[in-house]
Parts: sequence; structure tokens; C-alpha cells
Amino acid sequence: MRTAGIDIGSITAKAAILDTGKILGTRVSFTGYNVEIAAKKVFEDLLEELGLKAQSIERIVSTGYGRNGVAFAHKAMTEIICHGTGAHYLNPRVRTVIDVGGQDSKALLVDENGAVKDFVMNDKCAAGTGRFLEVMARAMEVNLDDFGALSLNAGSPSKISSICTVFAESEVISLISKGEVRENIIAGIHDSAASRVYAMAQRIGATPPIMMTGGVAKNIGMVRALEKKFNQTIEVSDLAQVNGAIGAAVLAGRL
Repeated sequence: MRTAGIDIGSITAKAAILDTGKILGTRVSFTGYNVEIAAKKVFEDLLEELGLKAQSIERIVSTGYGRNGVAFAHKAMTEIICHGTGAHYLNPRVRTVIDVGGQDSKALLVDENGAVKDFVMNDKCAAGTGRFLEVMARAMEVNLDDFGALSLNAGSPSKISSICTVFAESEVISLISKGEVRENIIAGIHDSAASRVYAMAQRIGATPPIMMTGGVAKNIGMVRALEKKFNQTIEVSDLAQVNGAIGAAVLAGRL
């Protein structure tokens, strides 16, 4: 059976297609202002890339904040369930999933079957999300793709005490004006974001092995900062950004 998962996030739309449980391909594109158009585009682009017809996909599950806007999906499911299922698919040993996306962050505890036992989510504040890092990268006049790697070159991370994005940005601007080393400021920014995510995850008693998913998992500075907080290695799959879509495709096979 061929199935598809469509994950519509606040910034990116992701699609994954599976054939009898094996990943055929994945795709990522920008969401834009219209959820339905974004879903259709990322799905059709992936079909074209794989040389498949839409009629060959038997079941489709949508997820993410825009899941209810995907009219062609057979069912919409929460990102909590899909991220837990996706992480279990990628590594059945994982017991904690930390997902950091563009506008929210979440931590999940999963059992040996990939079922979510508990979760906590931050969708009220930009601190500890991709948006926070994006704002800070702009303030530092650094390309977001280079932001994480630069943090690894810090001698002594600067202290960023504000958890509010607006006030933290003011702190960063103040540090810049004082001539603080750029890499130290960037490391401090990542440490601040990681502290927020770590505190959230501890509320549900995060236990190893831990996997990080979402677009921010591509930021090596954030991964390393979280590893310091948890004092352990955090697994990051090459498919971390499309984990939710993979989980949705797996669940589509169970409909």
C-alpha cells in the first residue's frame, strides 16, 4: 500500500510517501499564506519527483497546524501523534522526542510501540523556537544557515537572561554595542533557547534515548546546546525536518 503524509507547519510544508512501510521520498517547501495551495504543491512536486500519479496513493493523512486545510487528505491527525510515530519509525529505541519548529516547540514521551504517553508544548511564546533564532540571526546580521555553526566557535558564551524574544533582542543589541565577540553572543543565544526547551522537557521527565526533530534540528548549535543541558547525546536523523510527515504516512497505512 502506498501512503502519504502531509505536514503543514507555520513556515514549511512537508510531504512523505511510503510504499508498504518503506520511504519512497520526502519533500519540503515554504507554506506561504494559503495552506491548501501549499499542501497541494508539496504533494504534487513529490509525486512528480518520484514519477507517481496521485491515484496511486491509497491513503493520505495530514498533520501540523494547517492539517484541517488539506482537503484531499483522508484524515487529519495531531502533530503530537504523528511526531511520536515518525520518531519510532526512524528509531524504535527513542523514548523522548523534542520537536522544535518555526513557531512552537514540544517534548513527547513515547513507549516501545511509539505511542505517546505524555507531552508538553510551548505554542504561546517564540522563545525556544525557530522564530526566536531567526530574529536573533537577523539582529546579528548572520545568515540563519550559518548561525548554529558559528556558536561552536565561542570562547565564553554571553549571558542572555531574558526569555522574551523582544527583550532578548534588546540584550543582544546591547552586547553588540559593547563590542562583545560575535561568536560568544551567538552561543549565548543558543544557550538561552536550549534552556527554555530543556525546562519544558523536564516537566514530563524526559528520558533517553532522546531524538530531536523539526527544522531547528538542522541547527548544530542548538543540538549541541541541548546536549549540554541533558548531558547526553541527542539523536538527529537526516529526515528530522520531515519526521511529522513520515509519521502521518505511517499512520495512513493503519486507516
